[in-house]
Amino acid sequence: MGTHKRSLIILGTRGIPARHGGFETFAEKLALFLVQRGWHVGVYCQNEVETVGERITTSTWNGVELIHVDVASRGPKATLEFDWHCVRDAARRDSVSLVLGYNGAIFLPYLRLAGRQILTNMDGIEWKRPKWSLAVRAWFWVNEWIAAWASQRLVADHPAIADHVSTRRPRSAIATIPYGGDPVSAASTAPILAMGLQPGGYMTSIARIEPDNNILTMVEAFSRKRRGLKLVVLGSLLDDNPYHRAVRAAASDEVMFPGGIYDTETIRSLRFHARTYLHGHTVGGTNPSLVEALWAGNAVIAHDNPFNRGTAGPDQFYFSDGDSCERLIETAIVNDIAVRGAGRSALARAGERFAWTTVLQAYEAEIEALGGYAAEAREARERAVA
Repeated sequence: MGTHKRSLIILGTRGIPARHGGFETFAEKLALFLVQRGWHVGVYCQNEVETVGERITTSTWNGVELIHVDVASRGPKATLEFDWHCVRDAARRDSVSLVLGYNGAIFLPYLRLAGRQILTNMDGIEWKRPKWSLAVRAWFWVNEWIAAWASQRLVADHPAIADHVSTRRPRSAIATIPYGGDPVSAASTAPILAMGLQPGGYMTSIARIEPDNNILTMVEAFSRKRRGLKLVVLGSLLDDNPYHRAVRAAASDEVMFPGGIYDTETIRSLRFHARTYLHGHTVGGTNPSLVEALWAGNAVIAHDNPFNRGTAGPDQFYFSDGDSCERLIETAIVNDIAVRGAGRSALARAGERFAWTTVLQAYEAEIEALGGYAAEAREARERAVA
């Protein structure tokens, strides 16, 4: 790449500042971290417009180059159109490409043939999610293979994901780097009081309301009898979605559905003051919402699978079905000692494994090595000494 400023571009998110989810939050954290350390960082941002004028424009945000891509389509077509124009532009840039997720990996061979260095975060095993049709699952399966072989390096955010990806590429091509989170040592009570909640007087679930997240199982288990506290289930519920209708129908009057909440202060308050966090995810790696629950010191009731156990550790509570979920809910309501102990273990686990600084430094080392920047810096030092 020649001796020049270290440069990274980030593809695969809808853009920053983060408003949409885990990958956007990570992209923002990494971009700001690297800029402070002297990197040039560009992040592709999707602009949904009625008519495309100038396809690609740029602006600067906190030292990060925002590469705005206008897209006039909607839905899945818009995502593919966005991914294609990002890849075409990235092929012209002398930067390492960090690709978050593999849903648009069909375009990565173009980037590879242009001579670019590609590091792809392989995310969860998207094609296993039951919500997708067979055709969509086949699309994700094919794209997973393409990403695995078009990228020079792969990142798995969980050891179980690394095990899966190793069936596609040798382990020598895979780095395991988890998701990160921020400590929550205090939070205002105002947002929860405004919702009619009391600190410690509710449990919470923060997730997309989908079958593979076991929302129905958890709501049914909670609703089998009076609990004397609330279950707050965040996430959008649509009237025309059969699963969403089933979740609503299963809920007792002690279950609250406030919808999707994206206000940072409200989310922090809901997490910090919850008695327990319920996490039903069955597919994916290190889940950002679960990591954030650990950093908030939440006792966790989670579905029993390698992803959740590998993230939350052995000191939390794990269910396999509705009956075991109900037993754990009951335990969490009556056993203060167990809940406090699980909360302390959650914080310890977060500090040991999911500190943002450690995560971002690991990414920087991978990107430096892939771009040849580490070797360039070493050679420059050697020339200076000579």
